Amino acid sequence: MLSLKDSLAVLKKTKALLEGHFVLSSGLHSPQYVQCAKLLSLPNISKKFTLSLSQKIKKNFKKIDLILSPAMGGIVIGYEIGRLLKKETIFCERVKGKFMLRRGFSIKAGARVLIVEDVITTGKSSLECVRLLKKYKAKLSGFACLIDRSSKKTLKIKNKNIISQIKLNVPTYTKKFLPDNLKKISITKPGSRFLK
Repeated sequence: MLSLKDSLAVLKKTKALLEGHFVLSSGLHSPQYVQCAKLLSLPNISKKFTLSLSQKIKKNFKKIDLILSPAMGGIVIGYEIGRLLKKETIFCERVKGKFMLRRGFSIKAGARVLIVEDVITTGKSSLECVRLLKKYKAKLSGFACLIDRSSKKTLKIKNKNIISQIKLNVPTYTKKFLPDNLKKISITKPGSRFLK
């Protein structure tokens, strides 16, 4: 499995770890952003990352029937983990602001589903996926992601471990409590929730 040091080196090499003033999909502000699309756009480099994550998933989740990822950010990583674990992989999409299954995808009642994302900060998208599982009467196996940048303060997922390739401790702030150094930097909104 890939070490923390090697994982950070891969993020820097692929220019996936960005510095600045970012508003995350969660609405929180941060001095760093991980653009996993940059990492995953280079499969020959990112394969070490995804292989290491798949090994951690195998070790922590004994029974998985299906992998579900939220669009857009989770699609590529969900597909790659599904390929490595030889599991069916589907994704959900926002329709009028709510996650739904489209394209003929469905989830069987009782299926054990692993939710796979690129980055988890608050877990909001993952929890929206959980609501979808309840609708289909499926069972949640757990959560996995490339980057876990959650904290006890920000994470909305309770009583479930998140398996990640790398845990980043990057501070996040609400708009009301922005530090002075961030106030001086123009804002970038890179998350898919901001697309119209």
